[in-house]
Amino acid sequence: MTPDTGRWIRNFVDGHFVEPDENRSFENVDPATGRVHARVHEADRALVDRAVQAGRRALEGWSGTAVRERTAVLRRAADLIEERFEEFVAAEIADTGKPVTQARDLDVARAVANFRTFADVVAAAGVESFLTDLPGGRQALNYAVRKPLGVVAVIVPWNLPLLLLTWKVAPALACGNTVVVKPSEETPATAALLAEVLADAGLPAGAYNVVHGFGADSAGEYLTTHPGIDGVTFTGSSATGAHVMRTVAPRVRPVSFELGGKNAAIVLPDADLTETLDGLTRSVFANTGQVCLCTERVYVHRSVFADIADGLVERAGALRLGRPLDEATTTGPLISQAHRDKVRGYFALAEQSGAKVLTGGGVPELGDGLDGGSWIEPTLWTGLTNADRPVREEIFGPVAALIPFDDEDEAIALANDTDYGLAASVWTRDLRRGHRVAQAMNVGMAWVNTWFLRDLRSPFGGVGLSGIGREGGASSLHFYTEPTNVCVHL
Repeated sequence: MTPDTGRWIRNFVDGHFVEPDENRSFENVDPATGRVHARVHEADRALVDRAVQAGRRALEGWSGTAVRERTAVLRRAADLIEERFEEFVAAEIADTGKPVTQARDLDVARAVANFRTFADVVAAAGVESFLTDLPGGRQALNYAVRKPLGVVAVIVPWNLPLLLLTWKVAPALACGNTVVVKPSEETPATAALLAEVLADAGLPAGAYNVVHGFGADSAGEYLTTHPGIDGVTFTGSSATGAHVMRTVAPRVRPVSFELGGKNAAIVLPDADLTETLDGLTRSVFANTGQVCLCTERVYVHRSVFADIADGLVERAGALRLGRPLDEATTTGPLISQAHRDKVRGYFALAEQSGAKVLTGGGVPELGDGLDGGSWIEPTLWTGLTNADRPVREEIFGPVAALIPFDDEDEAIALANDTDYGLAASVWTRDLRRGHRVAQAMNVGMAWVNTWFLRDLRSPFGGVGLSGIGREGGASSLHFYTEPTNVCVHL
């Protein structure tokens, strides 16, 4: 059983990889070189239906399995990912072009952690109970029993495909659901590879299915409109999230959406310069800016503005763009030529708005067979305001606007002046001030003197255009299950 036969990436339904259809396929392109390295079998409506029906058949048996047995499968899956660690690294790099150090240290490592963490969370989960006093000295006992949501559609983006896939699949399976996964058409490989691992870990056939394709008139639409789907978890753009919500609304299915972000950082005058610059370098440029949590708006107190601007320019210049397998590479390409065209469009908008380019602003010439890839220069601007489109709209690239402020209240107002509300970071030596400003942010997550530091048990999600609902720890349990309250008159 293999997901790649003759350079094919295949659908996985009811415990088996499906023989590909030559007439219904698309190319899988290496973003670092622009070369095709595989073909992907696009699922048609009938195949998506087969996947959902397989999930439905497997649901009763899997949901009826004892929690200790379900969590044992998750822990075994984590072990098997570790055994095949470099295979997952290679698949992630082929799909995304990201540096090998990131694929190892973040993407695949977090996949392992996701399975183990949610095995622990579900194994330790209890139920709420209340004793209700009644007239005459009698009582009633109320307790909640959590049941699986059912067959869950898991729609995963291309920026952190394995990390976000396992972030959703692990708690869904741990809670007794079955899943049909639709990975991004840009990054299909690791979802198929995970099918092998879960089968070898003892997951029953039909509990994990993978259908490849696009959104409209393809696997994404067929999946979200399918009457056999009991809930949808989606990470991606705000526009696509809104479309999915409209799609499931007639059937009133629950959704969990982690959508776009236009995240702010606030650098206060007493911030530690080195610590702040190190943190901002990560938050602006990590994964070539293709992380929903990345910082695209940096508000800096006027007294330290020049120091922060100069320091970030220096650090941007030290980033190394190059072959993903080179250990010295720090920065990979954008995911596709189409996405690079979008980012370059914002470069032009920034210029029209009067931006000053501190560094970057173009396409690098790298040679070494890489110039066919989707490369872009890390870019920093000054001279923009909150009224300008490059400061208001999500760009999703290695780019940020630096904007000065004069006092704390102004900084908070500027940071909150957005339709998004995913994440923010605050940089200050004064922890009392850090608490105060972080709590004033209209976001789902706020960091003080750090960025992207996660406890997987804590709530994850955003407000406004950044999403609806929370996942992580108990929040994931609440989404992937439905409570039934039992009341017993004592």
